Amino acid sequence: MLDLLLRDVRALTLNPAHPRAHTIGVLGGRIIGVDDEVAELPARHVVDGDGAIVTPGFSDAHNHMVWYGLSLAETDLSTVTTPEQLYDVVAAEAAKLPADGWVIGSGYDDFALGGHPDRAALDRAGGGRPVWLKHRSAHMATVSTRILELTGVLDGSAVVPAGGAVERGADGEPTGLLAEQAQQLVDRLVKPYPVGDLADAITRASAVYAAEGLTHVTEAGIGGGWIGHSPAEAAAYQIARARGDLNQRVELMPAREVLHEVDEAYGLDLGLRTGFGDEFLRIGPMKIFTDGALSSRTAAVTAPFCGHGGADDHGLLGDDPDVLRKAILAAHHGGWRVAAHAIGDRAIDLTLDIFEQAQRELPRPGVRHRIEHAAMTRPEHLARMAALDVVPVPQARFLYEIGDTIADAVGQERMPWVYRSRSFVDAGLPVVGSSDRPCVSAGAPLLGMQSLVERKTKSGAVASPDECVDAEQALRAFTTGAAYAAGQENVRGHIERGTYADLVLLDDDPTAVPDSKIGEIGVQATLVAGRAVHGADRFSFPE
Repeated sequence: MLDLLLRDVRALTLNPAHPRAHTIGVLGGRIIGVDDEVAELPARHVVDGDGAIVTPGFSDAHNHMVWYGLSLAETDLSTVTTPEQLYDVVAAEAAKLPADGWVIGSGYDDFALGGHPDRAALDRAGGGRPVWLKHRSAHMATVSTRILELTGVLDGSAVVPAGGAVERGADGEPTGLLAEQAQQLVDRLVKPYPVGDLADAITRASAVYAAEGLTHVTEAGIGGGWIGHSPAEAAAYQIARARGDLNQRVELMPAREVLHEVDEAYGLDLGLRTGFGDEFLRIGPMKIFTDGALSSRTAAVTAPFCGHGGADDHGLLGDDPDVLRKAILAAHHGGWRVAAHAIGDRAIDLTLDIFEQAQRELPRPGVRHRIEHAAMTRPEHLARMAALDVVPVPQARFLYEIGDTIADAVGQERMPWVYRSRSFVDAGLPVVGSSDRPCVSAGAPLLGMQSLVERKTKSGAVASPDECVDAEQALRAFTTGAAYAAGQENVRGHIERGTYADLVLLDDDPTAVPDSKIGEIGVQATLVAGRAVHGADRFSFPE
């Protein structure tokens, strides 16, 4: 007997052998068949879909779930458009706090503000309190004088980590802007976060994700470095799962900083490595930063940034190239997949060189190392990625949210390289859907699909229209493409016998509505392993 029979639906299965279905049968958390395979089978629960569109559950191949959940409890600066408005928000928050309380805000956009917050103005607005404002890119933050004192930046005792920068004005004084690894100076004052707080953050994020149709996410960096929040960060996911608050399957990327030598190998204690876990929570690739970001002009590029970036500004590598090479090679030899954050074309050059060396030294067919973001992919990179079976994981939504800022930084000649999609298809590479949330203010997968199709910036410009893909390819990016990036294309990302019963019921067909309406489609219900994690009223059954 089936656990669930879902009938009268219009399912986009993404299975070429059976592209459409009207009936889906579920048993033991997996799809047991579709249409005539199951239509006459008895079921404990029968649900009439009333003609709803059904797709495989959406997957976000690169997000920061803990960080996003924490940001939901911080002061939201994503809609602030003037410096005066920002300082008013800081002052209002400061008024609620004791004299030593921290004002923490997230999501400010220097492009919208016309520049980064002024340190002296933050001191006045915060009443001398510690003020920590996180840029929307997460690759930089602006802090008040009190934090510069606490970190040792003001008295010169601070040691800036490799790959970081403390901005200074013409007078040599720090402006309060900390870029890349320099943010660890602040992190050291507040980390590690209590595991219980991280579990609560996961709970908040997971509820939002379920309402958006997400059934699987990859957490891009935990446990260490500036991206991690606690050495015990994985335990927070276990806690959230144990209490029934984790509504997605999750793959965890341990940060490079937490891997170490283990009995002549390289990995985590007990010899844990990529693949450990179960179908709901497992360890994924090692996450390593090779550079910064385009909007902060800290990505490692071969030609200098345009405009105020300066004639000699080629960004920052995440560490000494030899250090990065040693870590990636050790991870490859230790049985890990590697997810290398590489945004600028110079960083991508270095990453592909190391991946190529790794495969020469120890061939591992099918390992599928990844390049996270792959934001400035030169034409010659495409063939190299395909030959090495390297998976690029870009974020098309960045084109809408910061595409104009990126164009200002790299210039129109290099914009065709930025966040490619169509070129990946033509080169035989997958198109993988992800958000990098909370580095985007709106990371819903349907919005990501719309950006893959339209490639519009906030100004209305279309960034390299030749890189647009059609709506079906956009849907595949957040289903089959994301599953491929995780090496799970046999069990999720499409609807057929044996795949996970992870499904989304939608108000309309994302492959049929006007491109500009894809992001507006409503999510009626989200199922993980056949259980409703959103829209449960559609699947409520009498005991």
